Order: sequence, then structure tokens, then C-alpha cells
Amino acid sequence: MSPLVPAIALLSAPLAGLSGLLCCRLRGTRRAAALEVRELTGELARLREQCEELSRSAARDPLTGVWNQRHLQLTLEREVQRCQRRVRPGEPAPELAVVLLEIDGFEAVTAEHGRTRAQAVLRDLAQRLTVEVRRTDVLGHCGGTGFLVVLPDTGAAGAAKVAERLCWTVRRHRLLDWRVDPVRPEPDLPPRPAGNGLRAFAGTAVLPADGGHPVPLLRAADRSLAAAKRAWAAARSRDSGSQRHGNLSPCVGPGALAHPDAARSVAAVPVPGEVRS
Repeated sequence: MSPLVPAIALLSAPLAGLSGLLCCRLRGTRRAAALEVRELTGELARLREQCEELSRSAARDPLTGVWNQRHLQLTLEREVQRCQRRVRPGEPAPELAVVLLEIDGFEAVTAEHGRTRAQAVLRDLAQRLTVEVRRTDVLGHCGGTGFLVVLPDTGAAGAAKVAERLCWTVRRHRLLDWRVDPVRPEPDLPPRPAGNGLRAFAGTAVLPADGGHPVPLLRAADRSLAAAKRAWAAARSRDSGSQRHGNLSPCVGPGALAHPDAARSVAAVPVPGEVRS
């Protein structure tokens, strides 16, 4: 018998034990690695959720709870670029509209009920306005008592309807119980007029009639808003001392700077003597 056979037999037992030990350690390492991968995957999912929550918080206006001005700007730029990419020769241009809404009358609410309650009223009204637009539309706070609505796939007629509906919502929304006055509790005060005391003015602009970029669109909407205010002031001066009926003032036709196909500006006025809803 060769002397190598006993030597190999002598070495095979330790080698078998060593290989078994290495296999056990390898399985343990694999289990530990799998457990670590699951933990890291869970931690990554939690970090992603936190990042999304931070992104949403950064895009929300802390006063009103709706989208803030930066998110509105990014959304408008994205929608304009989307419309530009969808342009095809011989086909109708994609539609995009914006509505610029401004609410007047909050100075009286602040003076009589305090800034904190007035801010709560503004937040409640902003949340109510979000119900009046589609899920694909983006409504946000653009400073003060102003709001901007980005309306994808919407033309001039649709933007005008949205503007009128928002103005109606502002005037009809129940803001405060005027029977409770913490600042002026004297019982001999004259009765307050019906209504919430707010007015809403709206201006609209559409792509591409009023411009092919966000800045011209916003400028056109601002001009339309200014025209609505002037029309309401002129109507008020003509009808001073008389009762006005209806929710909206006469719509203002497009001015010299507006495109004939652009939506008309809208102004909502309170109706004296009407019962609040």
C-alpha cells in the first residue's frame, strides 16, 4: 500500500470538519446579510416616506394649507412645457388656462375679529375653494388674499366658468357667525348686513392666446384681474344707492392687450340684504 493513502485518510477528517465549519459560517453570513438587507430596505422606505412628506410640506403654504407659490410656479412651467411638446402640425394647439383670484374684504374681518381668527377664516375658505376645482387642477396661495389656479386641458370658456364658480363660492361660503362679536359686544349695536362681507375678483388667461410662457400668461391674468376691478368699480358708481341682484358683476370684455379668444374677467359682488347660506 502506498504511504500516501494513510496520509490522505488522516487529512480528510480535518478537511471535512473544516469545510463543514466554513459552510455553517457561510450560511450564517448569508442569513445575517439577508437580515441586514431587509433592515436597510425598510430604512430606505422610511427615508423615502420622510422625503416625500418633507417635499409635500415644503410645497404647502403654512397659512392656508394649499399649494404655495413655488409649487405653483413649477407646476405652471411643467404644464407649459407639456403643451409645447404636444404641438403637432395641422392639429389644434393644446389648451392651458390660469385663473387669478383675489378676495377683498378681509381687512374688516381682521379689524373686528382679530388676526388669528381672520387667518383661520382664510384657511377655511382656501380649503373650500379646493373642492371647486378638478383633481387635475392645481390651486395655490400666491400671497395676501390671492390665489392662482392652473387648469390643464382647459380653454377660455372653461376658465371663465371656473372663475365664476370660485367667485360664487367666496361670497356664499359661511365664514363667521356675525351675531358673535368678541371685540364689540355692546348689545345696542345696529344689526349687521347679511352676507359674509367679502368680494372676489377673478382674471383669466389661456395658452397660447395670451402667451406661450408662464410670465406672459400671469401678466395677462393680472391685466384681466385689474379690468374686473375697474368694471366692478364703474358698475358700483353707476348703481350707487340701488340694490344689486345676482352674484356676478357684468363680465369685462378683452381689452386691447388681450386676445379675442381669451376668457373674460369676472368680478363677484356681495348682494345687500341676501340671507347667508
